[in-house]
Amino acid sequence: MAMVSEPTHDVTAAPIEKGSDVGEVSQWRLMARRFKQSKLAVTGGLILLVMYAIALLAPFLSPNDPTAVDSNLKNAAPSKLTWDGGLAICGQTQTLNEENFTFEYKVDCNKASKVEWFGKGYEYKILGLIPSDRHLITAKEPTKLMLWGGDIDGRDVFSRTLAGSQVSLTIGLFGVSVATILAAVIGTISGYFGGLVDNLLQRAIEIILSVPTLPLWATMAAVLPRDMTVTKRYFLITIILSLVAWAGLARQVRGKVMAYSSADYVAAARAAGSGHSRIILTHMVPNSVSHLVVVTMLAIPGTIIAETSLSFLGIGMLPPAVSWGVLLQDAQKIQVVTQYPWMLIPAVAVILAVTCYQLLGDGVRDAVDPYG
Repeated sequence: MAMVSEPTHDVTAAPIEKGSDVGEVSQWRLMARRFKQSKLAVTGGLILLVMYAIALLAPFLSPNDPTAVDSNLKNAAPSKLTWDGGLAICGQTQTLNEENFTFEYKVDCNKASKVEWFGKGYEYKILGLIPSDRHLITAKEPTKLMLWGGDIDGRDVFSRTLAGSQVSLTIGLFGVSVATILAAVIGTISGYFGGLVDNLLQRAIEIILSVPTLPLWATMAAVLPRDMTVTKRYFLITIILSLVAWAGLARQVRGKVMAYSSADYVAAARAAGSGHSRIILTHMVPNSVSHLVVVTMLAIPGTIIAETSLSFLGIGMLPPAVSWGVLLQDAQKIQVVTQYPWMLIPAVAVILAVTCYQLLGDGVRDAVDPYG
């Protein structure tokens, strides 16, 4: 009896989708998936994106020139809004209290001025390039829209807070970026080569870490000339903040590199004839990237607080520069805080930014260990 063989089918393996194998791409996807599970971290990241977008569009969103002084609005309370066939601002009259020599304001909504959307105001440059005088919201002259009141010189606190975000938010990014680059280079060199190089670098790091951070920052910032331009001072303050921040991160990178240097794939790379630069750039640095990202995220709020503290003490950013620390100089007296509480609004902005960065850093830290 003849045996009838069943037809055979050519079974071929399904093509592997690019990035689906266990590798760099799939691991980053796994990190992103785990990060999305942290609602607080995602919320903090979204709030930070909104804050940076506001900082980028600060001149357009500001109804008044943040540097314009108006003696008729010294310590003016926030404008009272009303509805008069459209959104309007109640008028207010300034009077001097001769008993305590403070200005008082009487609100009169019968003399309201309508608010204009996309109206004309002070001139500025979009992204520092394109001249414009259009603003999201303005008020008809001579009335000024003071959403968060005025300071001791009659300047708009709302507009100054938006302008200050451009300095306070970016100086943290730039300062930590410089510190991260220094830490990655020095920490990798120290951990990879070891020996005398490692001993010299670690002793230098220990000396830096033994000095109290804030007094060291204050000393370096205090020696800067007070008559230098805002741009130069911004650049130098960024360098000062980064010169200390790199030391602790460099020690952490050194520990990671020392652990990686004894791995089998590094030994195989050496046996294959790879040079030091190729091993460092191909194996050491990429494996430390996730740790660097986490530490960088957690270091940015510390840098923001450092700049705010230095500016608050009068040795960081100085007028005419505008930062949150500079704005808080006007709130040093308890009398100002009790009578004009809106002067503390820049402190709320600092707290919000720092808290969001900490939530974001915690979420990234949990996401980089997706198998934990």
